[in-house]
Amino acid sequence: MNKKIFLKRTLEIIPGGLSWGIIVGLIFLSIKYPVACAIIIITFDFYWIIRTVYLTTLLVMAHNRLFRLRREDWLKRCAVLPKNQGFSELYQLVIFPVYNEGLEVLQPSLSSLSASHYPKDKFIVVIAFEERNIHAQDTALALEKEFSAKFGACLFTFHPDGLPGESRTKGANATWSAKSAKKFIDSRGIAYERVIVSCFDADTCVDPEYFGCLSYHFLTSDKPHQASYQPMPVYNNNIWQAPSFARLVEISSSFCQLIESMRLEKFVTFSSHSMSFKTLVEVDYWPTNMISDDSVIYWKGYLHYNGDYRVVPLYVTVSMDVAYSSNIWKTILVQYKQKRRWAWGVENFPFVVDGFIKNKHISMFHKLRRSFHLLESHVTWAVWAFILVVIGYLPILFGGAFFSSMTIAYNLPKITGLLFQFTLLTSLTWIFLSWTILPPRPKGVSWIKNVLLVLEWIFVPFIILIVGSLPALDAQSRLMLAKYMEFNSTLKGDKVL
Repeated sequence: MNKKIFLKRTLEIIPGGLSWGIIVGLIFLSIKYPVACAIIIITFDFYWIIRTVYLTTLLVMAHNRLFRLRREDWLKRCAVLPKNQGFSELYQLVIFPVYNEGLEVLQPSLSSLSASHYPKDKFIVVIAFEERNIHAQDTALALEKEFSAKFGACLFTFHPDGLPGESRTKGANATWSAKSAKKFIDSRGIAYERVIVSCFDADTCVDPEYFGCLSYHFLTSDKPHQASYQPMPVYNNNIWQAPSFARLVEISSSFCQLIESMRLEKFVTFSSHSMSFKTLVEVDYWPTNMISDDSVIYWKGYLHYNGDYRVVPLYVTVSMDVAYSSNIWKTILVQYKQKRRWAWGVENFPFVVDGFIKNKHISMFHKLRRSFHLLESHVTWAVWAFILVVIGYLPILFGGAFFSSMTIAYNLPKITGLLFQFTLLTSLTWIFLSWTILPPRPKGVSWIKNVLLVLEWIFVPFIILIVGSLPALDAQSRLMLAKYMEFNSTLKGDKVL
């Protein structure tokens, strides 16, 4: 094994090895040294109470910022900028990579784009199909007929299957389409510096103010080309049709992104995002052999600019579909697979650390800090629910009569119970905020769905274990064992995404 492969495999093993080491180590301690395990668990419980308060505070702050800014007239703010900032010359390149999505998915997305308050003649819209999709041509013809006249340009690309060095990933399709768009931009003599590219999931419906908000932040940034721009994702296109379990999971996902927007030192691009087209070309587009293209593109920018690259949060929403199926068990499976795909972002760790080793311009302090944040976030994702829901009770189960007679054995379940009570108390804040991001309940949808949504917050720790820690541990284990994942579509009701 050569050094390059050895380094790659070592870095791939570290996250999963650390997560499994913590879980197995605590199980071992609960059997052999229950007192030591109980002390660790109690310490972790108090840490998690502090962390919950901190994260809830950030959520409230981000939520208030979102609702204060999301209805801002951003185009008006752009219009009063000095002419030399070039708002009138700014183009929006919007790419929708398509896998198996049909008209029922793409029409709402393009309709929301056509309803944008941004000048339509400045849109270059690319519908990026996979050539292997047998319905791609028919879908393209239907969309061309309906939408081609609504934008400055509407392009349709068909990504060939099996190109050298590529995997079947969204990033490969997005890169192919961006290179095709580059030819169109070159033919029109448009400067790359005047183009912002947005890569959206096929089911992404944008807020009418999105591109105004994006343009304003781009034009007023000190270094607009050294930044990605991240809107706040909410999963509510079909939220009233989805089971309450799936709604709860996706609302939690939206809240996590809101929280991350307040922690800029950890904030990376996720799902639908935007950036300078000039930068995209310079960093050589999205990766064509990685599933987590939406976050890797941030790290490519960070490495290219020697650490002087950031994510600018945009407090305006983009709406996507809730992943669910025909019954609760199939919905759990669909959610599990989707969250495992998200957790496959752990492949960022070996990519980033390898990049840090090669980059001699980023300070060692920043390399260590960013590497630690990246590793810590994935390990925490995989283990915290296990500690709270399962391992916290093992010392009592395995400790024996001697441990049961000790004061710490008496206090351990009380402290763990206190944690759950505190979690439920903070959940009241989350419940209230969740109502504010729900679209109006359609006619014919029972009010019982609102009640179920409230009641299901009681089971948050167990839900997070099933569709949080377990899929994260699954993804890390696959990476550790070199069982690399491929991109799989997600079922969202009767739609495949």
